[in-house]
Amino acid sequence: MSLFVEEEGSVKLPLDCRVLAEEVVESALEYVECPYEAELNLLLTTNDDIREMNKMYRDIDRATDVLSFPMIDFVTPGDFAFLEDAEDCFDPESGELMVGDIVISKEKVLSQAEEYGHSVKREFAFLIAHSMLHLFGYDHIDEDERCIMEDKQREILEKINILR
Repeated sequence: MSLFVEEEGSVKLPLDCRVLAEEVVESALEYVECPYEAELNLLLTTNDDIREMNKMYRDIDRATDVLSFPMIDFVTPGDFAFLEDAEDCFDPESGELMVGDIVISKEKVLSQAEEYGHSVKREFAFLIAHSMLHLFGYDHIDEDERCIMEDKQREILEKINILR
């Protein structure tokens, strides 16, 4: 797996973001039984920058905690079978499946950890697990989808012993 991490702004999270991100990403890939080596990007940024992205890509003018930019248009969430013939989803140099991009507001990680009464580690890990599921085609638009995603997020985090 290749995880490319970039960090912007002066706010620092009190944890090793790369190590934890790799752990959660690996857990998510194993959970959905991804049959390929994967590649993705993680940008840790500010409320101001994620607000601009949220406005640009979703037409929502406010800061959010996480944005997901999938590179794959899944027919069925978490079903990788259709990729056998899809050459454009793989990095031509590494051969890895290009999963997509995750953008996280470091300020939201800190404020939401406090608001929800859990650790910064748990909040950061949760946002990555949540975003990974979006990258695999899952969503939470209706109640059934929301319940499915919540169960999957919890199970991904439980696998690596990150609990509420």
